[in-house]
Amino acid sequence: MEDPTLKIRVDSDRSLEKWRESEKTALDLLQIVGELRFDKNVELVFFRHDIYDTRPSELLNIHRGGKKFAAQPISINTTLTIAHSIANYEGLAPAKIDLGKLAFEWIDEAKNYNGIEEFIHDRLNSIFAEERKTIQSKDVVLYGFGRIGRLVTRRIISQTGKGEQLRIKAIVLRPKMKDLYDDARKRADLLLRDSVHGDFGGVIEVAPDGSELILNGNRIKLIYAKQPSDIDYTMYGIKDALLIDNTGVWRNKEELSVHLRPGISNVCLTAPAPDIPNIVYGANQHSLNIEDTKIFCAASCTTNAIAPVLQLINEKWGVQKGHIETIHAYTNDQNLLDNFHKKPRRGRAAPLNMVVTSTGAAKAVTKVVPSLEGKLTGNAIRVPTPNVSLAIMSICLDGSTSQAELNQYLKDAALSGNFVEQIHYSESTDYVSSQAVGMTSTSVIDAPSTKVSPDGKMITIYAWYDNEYGYSCQVVRLAKFAAGVRRPFYY
Repeated sequence: MEDPTLKIRVDSDRSLEKWRESEKTALDLLQIVGELRFDKNVELVFFRHDIYDTRPSELLNIHRGGKKFAAQPISINTTLTIAHSIANYEGLAPAKIDLGKLAFEWIDEAKNYNGIEEFIHDRLNSIFAEERKTIQSKDVVLYGFGRIGRLVTRRIISQTGKGEQLRIKAIVLRPKMKDLYDDARKRADLLLRDSVHGDFGGVIEVAPDGSELILNGNRIKLIYAKQPSDIDYTMYGIKDALLIDNTGVWRNKEELSVHLRPGISNVCLTAPAPDIPNIVYGANQHSLNIEDTKIFCAASCTTNAIAPVLQLINEKWGVQKGHIETIHAYTNDQNLLDNFHKKPRRGRAAPLNMVVTSTGAAKAVTKVVPSLEGKLTGNAIRVPTPNVSLAIMSICLDGSTSQAELNQYLKDAALSGNFVEQIHYSESTDYVSSQAVGMTSTSVIDAPSTKVSPDGKMITIYAWYDNEYGYSCQVVRLAKFAAGVRRPFYY
């Protein structure tokens, strides 16, 4: 009589062997990803997920997530075949290419081509056909090294590759300790370990005299100064640099102009400002003329989260009016324990209270999407979580729609169009805020929560956003655009 446990053991062994083969294939794919990154300055992603530095098992899991876009699962073998074809493409130049998008299109359109090579040539020819100028790296100075400053650093360093885009040359600090080495080491420790975002993915060294941080081979000067006027950046070999102010100390054009010192050509503020261009990358970056505009800002984290979604809705159905409620993680501006604060309610202990407060995001959106002027109100509730917020957008439409049509429209926007880097889409009924930690997009549409009134004219959209890292990724995108170092992309 056949042993009933034998089949169980055989099936178990076969399943494990199949998984091991999949991991080997993922390793082969990651090797190509690494070679293209360093040899050709070509970055491969999978439905906007960064895949360089991932483990094989992580890469396989990312592939599983692609099923919400493709009619059938995208196998690691298909992706590897596409990556091989990209590596063999004649005329390959610096670019960012989405393997997931290509695989999705190949599965759907393979019958129209005589093979994968013809398909890849057809797709990539669109971004490599025109003659392009050589990308020259841009010097970057970070003024301040707080939450956003450190995350912007992580993002830029992780994308250094051959060093042909943004290069952080200096960080400006106010000394907090007498011994500069101890001061620098403390800063390095905060960069290395983060309670929300985990460990820095690389090697951090501190110069013995505290004058430099060396991050994955990038030598970054630490400039200790009390005021911007104290600094001549050319003394540090810095020229024509973009300065990113993440201190929040200088908040208008006149105040920010103090940064325009020798060696600095432009200033980007990581906060909204009243009298300079508020730019949300993806929505209105083309309105920025960097030659004429020396000072601009990346708006706020909430504005970056809601502007792309609202712009899409306005373009499709028209917006009559609306209200934006943000359920926002507490910030450094609040107190850990009850203490004096100049703004109402914010003096109460942030980890213990939900705090109703004001937000300028609804008004700031009109600086990005002028056609929404006078149509939106907004408010915020600070809640006891350290990161990830939720924007609830209740909109009265000129036209009408259904929940299915609305969600499909937002899903399509997450796959193709102008906002693929900004909008992520989730159909999970178990999605919670912690899942959005580390998202590079500005918002994650929570599709099961979408509401539409019976007449189809009133909609409510729920969008999660990592108000720290997601926003920092937008700052880096804007910095690349302003610096003229954005590579051609296919996604």
